[in-house]
Amino acid sequence: MCIADKQLLNMENTKVFTLPFPYFVSPQALSSSFSNELLTWLENDAPWKLVETDFYEQYEFSFFDIQLPSEISFLTSPEYLSLVKSRVESLFSVKLKTRIDFTAHKLISGQRIRIHNDYIPNCETHRLLIQLNRGWDDENGGMLMFFNSKNPSDIHKIFRPTHNSSVGFSISPDSHHAVSTIHKGERFTMIYSFYQAVDE
Repeated sequence: MCIADKQLLNMENTKVFTLPFPYFVSPQALSSSFSNELLTWLENDAPWKLVETDFYEQYEFSFFDIQLPSEISFLTSPEYLSLVKSRVESLFSVKLKTRIDFTAHKLISGQRIRIHNDYIPNCETHRLLIQLNRGWDDENGGMLMFFNSKNPSDIHKIFRPTHNSSVGFSISPDSHHAVSTIHKGERFTMIYSFYQAVDE
């Protein structure tokens, strides 16, 4: 069965916004069955490593650094990555390089990601997040927050990390975002990082 037949990248009912920086949201990123299969693997068998920086502490790994189980190995295939890239290009009306970084993050109780913008000149320009979790209530914390400025009180929008939802955004000096403290549960995210092609 080919990737298209399995309908693994749905991203239906996507809404696109331009302020305070370009972003989009979709209530369903993957097929329901595959999102649950992937979450089970992340919970039980993924090779997590703790990473600490000045603005976050989380568990993570790169999909390109490990041997994936056969049932999800297509995630790193050129065919599938091209499909993801094409969808992001369409939503942002940009041309992206073939380079894609593909990682997973896990946040547990007590962890958070402080406000930052991820901007580094001539580096990553766009990002796609796919949220995966075993049900999520507001009391769990872990809200994705977008800001109108670098002021932590200047909140533009708060996103619940609803299972199988996605958020994409462009990275710039204005793309201030954060994740609030996890109070309980495990919060999983798959992250695709893209690089805009520069016209010659």
